[in-house]
Amino acid sequence: MTIKVIIVDDQAMVRAGFAALLAAQSDIDIVGEAPDGRQGVEVSRRTHPDVVLMDVRMPEMDGLEAARRLLDPPRGVIHRPKVLMLTTFDVDDYVYEALRAGASGFLLKDAPPADLISAVRVVAAGEALLAPSVTRRLIADFARQRPASRRQDALALRRGGLTPRETEVLELIARGLSNQEIAETLVLAEQTVKTHIGRVLAKLELRDRAQAVIFAYESGLVSPGGQ
Repeated sequence: MTIKVIIVDDQAMVRAGFAALLAAQSDIDIVGEAPDGRQGVEVSRRTHPDVVLMDVRMPEMDGLEAARRLLDPPRGVIHRPKVLMLTTFDVDDYVYEALRAGASGFLLKDAPPADLISAVRVVAAGEALLAPSVTRRLIADFARQRPASRRQDALALRRGGLTPRETEVLELIARGLSNQEIAETLVLAEQTVKTHIGRVLAKLELRDRAQAVIFAYESGLVSPGGQ
């Protein structure tokens, strides 16, 4: 199956470089490009990509607002692509809000070419791409933006539908552990961990691992600085 991708970045050379690299892969097809978020939304609605590579900082409309529009489309618009945010720094101020909006992860623009290719495939498959540095930033942002207690109580009530094992898995996801590390910690097969994660996402009505991390913090399961 071919992964359809569009690239949204205000730098023409970045778009050209990423497009050339990805188009050389037999399983990736570049179906569009755009120089700003507004045009990126228009191109996405027209081409229905699987993955949108979205720069964070752009004129006209930034990547955060464009991601919101793509991931929370108006009535009648069915297509919702996976959005992979592109940033120059792993401590970009938009990390928290972009993940809350539903972005599937972040990728540094200066990452090795192999990482870009892998990231597109990972996100297209429905997984989240969260580097440890991004997870740390997410936790720090949460510490400054603690939700109101009423909202936290409501989220904690939703979390009550999880089994004890699923709750353990959610906590370890929030700590930044990979599937393999979770399996080793809980002495489970990695496939069993994947099954648990799938059930957690389904029960909590979450899109992916990124939103699971946010949910764990906002519901009070884990707290910034906790071990």
